[in-house]
Amino acid sequence: MDRELALEIVRVTEAAALASSQWMGRGKKNEADDAATSAMRTMFDSVNCRGTVVIGEGELDEAPMLYIGEEVGSGHGPEVDIAVDPLEGTNIVAKGHPNAMAVIAVADKGTLLHAPDMYMEKIAVGPLAAGLVRLDDPIEKTIDIVAKMTNKRVRDVTVIIQERERHAELIERVRQKGARVKLFGDGDVGASIATALPQTGIDLFVGTGGAPEGVISAAALKALGGDMQARLVPMNDEEFERCKKMGLEDPRQVLQLDDLVRGDDAIFAATGVSSGELVEGVRFLGGDLAETDSIVMRAKTRTVRYIKTHHHLDHKPHLVMND
Repeated sequence: MDRELALEIVRVTEAAALASSQWMGRGKKNEADDAATSAMRTMFDSVNCRGTVVIGEGELDEAPMLYIGEEVGSGHGPEVDIAVDPLEGTNIVAKGHPNAMAVIAVADKGTLLHAPDMYMEKIAVGPLAAGLVRLDDPIEKTIDIVAKMTNKRVRDVTVIIQERERHAELIERVRQKGARVKLFGDGDVGASIATALPQTGIDLFVGTGGAPEGVISAAALKALGGDMQARLVPMNDEEFERCKKMGLEDPRQVLQLDDLVRGDDAIFAATGVSSGELVEGVRFLGGDLAETDSIVMRAKTRTVRYIKTHHHLDHKPHLVMND
């Protein structure tokens, strides 16, 4: 992939974040998601690539744009797989909560797992514990490993878990072990990536969430030197057959990081809609000026960039909500 593609992708996440941020706290998650999706799709036309959406807003009959199989980009440049979540955290934006982002993962054609929209068990850690944790290990053993590799006492290890009833036993076991639990509501991309960024103070991510989000997170973790293991959780015969059509003879097999993102290169970009673990949210500075914070990383070079951008909205009328 061309290195310039990393910065081009940030322009796409910025557009989605700007468009959706204007719905912050208005209680309208669908409108926020539509705004992000439309802005992201429009901006893709200017990106120099031949991209195919492998993880998107749904199948062709479910989504008007950024659907699975849609071709995006200028039609010139490298052939790539593209995984998108135009608004990671639609409920977050509707309620005005933190940690909403616009996110994209890009990799060479044929290297991203075409994860169906179903549940996935996941475990993620940063570089210090990479290669040492196992999805099927007891959580108590995993915490001990992470504590040792990060040179922390168990009581100082922070485990981030989505606040859901299905995780009640897991949360209790972590607390019984003596580690800290940090709960989050919606959107697990940022939560899993946070394990690989020391400034977040998060050491371990565990739990069951969306499979598409797992693949997007894996691209970022590969760029950061972190690690992830995952397993699809088909809930019925239809989902089981979808897994087999993906080429997984055993849909319940444990997927390694290199199964989720094959090859040695991937690009991940995110722009904050509301402030969270990775980036700050969109800030309206008065008049027509807005500021965005983004993060972009590339696996091949392990380069991580933080980008702060000022946008004059009167020059971007397609991103401004009509009063």
